[in-house]
Amino acid sequence: MPAKDLFHNTVNNALQKDGWVITDDPLHLKYGGLHLYVDLGAEKILAAERAGQQIAVEIKSFAQLSPANEFHKALGQFIGYRFVLKQQQPERVLYLAVPHEIYQGFLNFPYVKALSEEYQVRYLIYSISQEEIVKWLT
Repeated sequence: MPAKDLFHNTVNNALQKDGWVITDDPLHLKYGGLHLYVDLGAEKILAAERAGQQIAVEIKSFAQLSPANEFHKALGQFIGYRFVLKQQQPERVLYLAVPHEIYQGFLNFPYVKALSEEYQVRYLIYSISQEEIVKWLT
């Protein structure tokens, strides 16, 4: 099993504060002989609809020296995980969780924005210090 991201517990706590129930930590997927691990699986019951929302969250800290390198790795994981989820759990929506500071800076570079739009990346923006979800970008 892969190591947990630096802010794994932060995002886990933020999701719970927002009313999500963590169902998988990590969410284990199998495809073509490979074992894949998305950081978190979560569910939120919507009382008004009596149907739950299911998400998968891949957490990234962008704590390394090269944000571009981390973005490329995260984008590749996102695309691969989304492909498998579409086959096996189509009701589950995948999000890439990134710190608010990265959202305000690096994610606004035209190259990053263009790739995010091209590959329809959904972002969960979290506050490290508050352990809260700041924004959902779909």
